[in-house]
Amino acid sequence: MMNTQKHLTHITLLAALTLLAACNQQYEYGAVAERAEAPASETSASAAMLAYEHRVNIELPAEQIPQRLTAAREACAQAKFGECHILNIRQDKYASSLTVRVLPAGVEPLIALAGEAGKVASRHTSAEDLSEAVKDNRQQQARLTAYAKRLDELTRRSNITVAELIELAREQASIEQQLEHLSQASRTQQRRIDTNLLTLNFSDTKVDTGWRDFGQALGDLLEKLLKGTAVALSLLVYGLPFLLLFFPVLLLWRFAWRRFVGRKKVAT
Repeated sequence: MMNTQKHLTHITLLAALTLLAACNQQYEYGAVAERAEAPASETSASAAMLAYEHRVNIELPAEQIPQRLTAAREACAQAKFGECHILNIRQDKYASSLTVRVLPAGVEPLIALAGEAGKVASRHTSAEDLSEAVKDNRQQQARLTAYAKRLDELTRRSNITVAELIELAREQASIEQQLEHLSQASRTQQRRIDTNLLTLNFSDTKVDTGWRDFGQALGDLLEKLLKGTAVALSLLVYGLPFLLLFFPVLLLWRFAWRRFVGRKKVAT
């Protein structure tokens, strides 16, 4: 039993020292590489890691909105202007919208197709710099990969015990799970960098913006009123048994109180 505890302590300390050494080595290597490459590639790397988002408001006659929305949706689904994925479609009485993720080269053609029968009333473009997030993700993957390689080397030792193998297997499973999570985050970051998020908002030119906003606000108010009424009815149903129990108790307390007050008056 003592030998097993000693082995576990030894392997825990060895793994911790290995992780620390790998982290320090990776940090030093990364720092040297950054100092060597920063003057030549700092600007281009930063520009290549921007995630762009576009919001475009298009005004056109109400009867043309379904047609333009369908045309933009089909163009995206068929990859007419390059790789494109539909994320959200919304249609209602006052306005409609289409949100897609498309290659940068397909943004302008898709906007032109969507606004063919109308005009672009407004447009907003923003970008998020993901360079630091990408850099941190890569560093973490490099550190964990080095740590996983060292753990794999430890499992091939000739004098390793069963208890040590079990402990190493648990640690390896944890490292694999972390690496998978980082890999998924890396794919998401790269997808945001390689493609643009585009939201096309369609509105009727004949409907005043103020009245449209008022109609939407009124619709939201009615929806909240219905939800509130449903919640109130649910609370009433849940509370009804307590009211049925409380009512006889209240009557009994009132009867007792009146008798007590009556006796007090008689006594005086």
